[in-house]
Amino acid sequence: MSFPSPTPLLRSDSAGGTPPWQRTAAGANLLGADGALGVTIFEEITLLSGKHNAINLGQGFPDEDGPAVIREAARAAISTGANQYAPGQGLPVLRNAVADHQERFYGISLDPDTEIIISTGATEAIASALLALTGPGDEVLTFEPFYDSYGAVIGLSGATHTTAPLRAPDFQPDLATLEDSFSERTRVVLVNNPHNPTGAVFPAATLQRIVELAAKYNAVIVTDEVYEHLTFGPRHIPIATLPGAAERTLTISSAGKTFSFTGWKVGWLSGPAELVAAVRAVKSFLSYSSGTPFQGAIALGLGLEDEFFTGIAATLQAKRDVLSEGLRAAGLTVFEPQGTYFVNADVAPLGITDATALARRLPELVGVGAIPVAVFCHDDGARRTSSLLRFAFCKKTEVLQEAAERLSKLGQVL
Repeated sequence: MSFPSPTPLLRSDSAGGTPPWQRTAAGANLLGADGALGVTIFEEITLLSGKHNAINLGQGFPDEDGPAVIREAARAAISTGANQYAPGQGLPVLRNAVADHQERFYGISLDPDTEIIISTGATEAIASALLALTGPGDEVLTFEPFYDSYGAVIGLSGATHTTAPLRAPDFQPDLATLEDSFSERTRVVLVNNPHNPTGAVFPAATLQRIVELAAKYNAVIVTDEVYEHLTFGPRHIPIATLPGAAERTLTISSAGKTFSFTGWKVGWLSGPAELVAAVRAVKSFLSYSSGTPFQGAIALGLGLEDEFFTGIAATLQAKRDVLSEGLRAAGLTVFEPQGTYFVNADVAPLGITDATALARRLPELVGVGAIPVAVFCHDDGARRTSSLLRFAFCKKTEVLQEAAERLSKLGQVL
């Protein structure tokens, strides 16, 4: 699905170069060969799922709300007048809660006044960091596949997006290839761990090598850790806890995935004061602040007992297994994730090599929506992952059981 080709008014900037909107769209794989601007694959699959009354396992949002105690705290905040601008840095209660969370779970000590800012979701924190620290002539290194907003913001910044591949079946990086992906122009290495869309969780040795290479090339590490509490077996290790990392690492997380409040858009960024200040200079002129009544509620959530955090992972693991069973019954090869709430499956055993085309047919064929992994890649990576689909299992168990039943018939209808 695409919109008409850009008009002459949108074709180039005043110097005849590529305008910011076009760099952004290209970075997110939204431009066709003719320059036509398309919608995101998430929107496309959502529309197709609605049209065919399909179960949408494409976009990663839960179909159940998070804990009632957090919802009630937000309602109380609205009722008692917490409805105006929060400080640009975020409410003190939430900054203190983030500091307490990092100390409690990881032993990271932070000054909530100078080393933490609250953002409009993790996406704004990532965008603010990249726009603050990179520009034309710089390189930003990510793993591939990569979450599409990374490519979009890197394009907007004017930096060059370089990648290191994650390959099936375990989607762990080859350390020699990773080293070759760095260069003297690498300004930021953006690490998503646990990793979307592959579900990989990176071990300490891999993370430590990233730290060593970042130090060698004087790069800043930006870590997207929004799935930090959603791991199944392996323990999440924040890069900032490793030797040599703290002074060059910005850590980002959010409330959306942990507490199932993706629509609240409450995130946070932490790290060395000088880096945080640079990011805040940009972030202040994006949203400035947002979500005042939600910030205090999320502060309460971060202080919930340990059983809550272990329980959400255990529940998701059981849901993962339900969906994976249905995918295997359909004849697909399933790559079991160690974290996040996504599972990847290879449709090649069914004789299909183009998972993107299949994703567009899947809602009508069996009544299930999924996202092709190729859309999270540049051209070479797209060819490498051309037969992979990503399914979200952050849904009610009965919904996943129905989806598994529908998917089990896929081989019969192709």
